[in-house]
Amino acid sequence: MQHYTLLERNLLYTGVTRGKQMVVLVGQPKAVGMAARTRKSNRRLTNLQARLGGS
Repeated sequence: MQHYTLLERNLLYTGVTRGKQMVVLVGQPKAVGMAARTRKSNRRLTNLQARLGGS
């Protein structure tokens, strides 16, 4: 819970889906629940369209 600002659904999803054979979550159940409920970054600011050449 110390780094609660990093507890977001997209980061939890990325971490869990990167596992090839097994995923082990280590931490407080409250923190995992908080991450699963938090959707702060609805839109990613990647600037992808500009990087691909389309303004």
